[in-house]
Amino acid sequence: MINFTRRRHRSLVSKLALSILALSTALATPVLAAGKTITAVMHSDLRIIDPIFTTAYITRDHGYMVYDTLISTDSNFKIQPQMADWKISDDKLTYTFTLRDGLKWHDGAPVTAEDCVASLKRWAAVDGMGQKLMDFTASIEATDPKTITLKLKEPYGLVLDSIGKPSSRVAFMMPKRLAETPADKQIPEQVGSGPFKFVQGEFQPGVKAVYVKNTDYVPRKEPSSWTAGGKVVKVDRVEWITMPDSQTAVNALQSGDIDFIENPAFDLIPVLEADKNLKVEVLNKFGFQTLGRMNFLLPPFDNVKVRRAALLAMNQKDVLDALIGNPKYYKVCGAFFICDTPFATDVGSETLVKGNGMAEAKKALAESGYDGTPIVIMAPGDVVTLKAQPIVAAQALRDAGFKVDLQATDWQTVVSRRASQKPVKEGGWNMFFTNWVSADVSNPIANLSISGLGKKGWFGWAENAKIEELKDKFVRAASLDEQKKIAAEIQKEAYDQVIYVPLGQYQAASAWRKSITGVIDGPATPVFWNMDKSE
Repeated sequence: MINFTRRRHRSLVSKLALSILALSTALATPVLAAGKTITAVMHSDLRIIDPIFTTAYITRDHGYMVYDTLISTDSNFKIQPQMADWKISDDKLTYTFTLRDGLKWHDGAPVTAEDCVASLKRWAAVDGMGQKLMDFTASIEATDPKTITLKLKEPYGLVLDSIGKPSSRVAFMMPKRLAETPADKQIPEQVGSGPFKFVQGEFQPGVKAVYVKNTDYVPRKEPSSWTAGGKVVKVDRVEWITMPDSQTAVNALQSGDIDFIENPAFDLIPVLEADKNLKVEVLNKFGFQTLGRMNFLLPPFDNVKVRRAALLAMNQKDVLDALIGNPKYYKVCGAFFICDTPFATDVGSETLVKGNGMAEAKKALAESGYDGTPIVIMAPGDVVTLKAQPIVAAQALRDAGFKVDLQATDWQTVVSRRASQKPVKEGGWNMFFTNWVSADVSNPIANLSISGLGKKGWFGWAENAKIEELKDKFVRAASLDEQKKIAAEIQKEAYDQVIYVPLGQYQAASAWRKSITGVIDGPATPVFWNMDKSE
């Protein structure tokens, strides 16, 4: 009787929450869902909907719904044709991409090579791998309506890996009129050629985002594999529901009011695993790296001595215990380029992984010239995998002698605010925490956070000519052994200058009702093509 009562209570609570949500949605639009609908609670609310403007993964996930890519990565880490196939000249200097037949934008216009050239240029202006590719590129142009010709100044082995990489930022294709928007400004509308269409009229940030099947989309014939292959849409509609409280989301999943949760709270996973109607699985087997990033433009972290003191105060295990709790899902790892990869090294990571740097941190801070300037740390409370890091780090910094202003916010505010280079009093910041898909940071070129490009680089705007020189050497290296040596040099410099603070690796499980089938794994999940729902 007690168990029945509890289940009934959970169901009533979730139904009440969803009823309120449905009522607020109905006020905005009278349109009712038709056909098969998958309802999902994603890891974050969606507000920024330009997948080139930000590296936020929720925006990348939105990108995969609406947009498509020229080429993609499959589960064997091989680049495969998607919107286009390609040929490479014998001298390795010319890459010719030919668009496949039947490609249309959501507004009905045909996809052209000019659209794709503009899209590649916009992506390359802000993505780390794209920027490096452009350093080697002599020209990129549409040589006819279906042909994109990329000519290099010298051979570069990462052309396809750059354009076809699966995660943020992704080289999504969009119409020329949108792609000509400067990369630091958001596009004014969502028109792609991907498997779903974004329903702008039902978009309510903080409430829900809606996608409907693109009936004009022609999938490839190959089986789905990560972000490659046939993107076959088997449902009519997908709704992303914002539900920040993890317990409420779990209740709704168990009662059948929603179908999918991307990241349930780690302490609730045993409850989900015990429910015979649910499936719990880690979709991204490569996991994530969690990290802290300081603002190099503002005091006190414009002083490398202060940054070093902050680094010494940090302890990976404390962060991971608070964030994950269960060692089954995390790994203490000081490698900037991910443990158990060719470029993994422990150079410079001793105090982080051993957690023995506090005494040295206090001494270093006292000698740094730190004047007591408060450290403004943005602390999002609405994302399961980002709640703990700022709280644990703030206490460690206080213990070392820093004054800390821990500012509670939500993740989408962090995503917007971290782009500001203004002083703290005008909306700036000193430190934030985020997570990278391990595949996004597994080498020095892919790892956007390792950039030394200053104001042209990633949020925090570290400027480091030595790192950029070493990255150039890395891409020109003749052997893997030489690349490993250079990667170790980059990591040493990154720790010395505290380019960012790697705080370990973890995996995150997803959960869904067994009525949902065809869920694809990979480093850029979840995707909603290939998913089906039995009624």
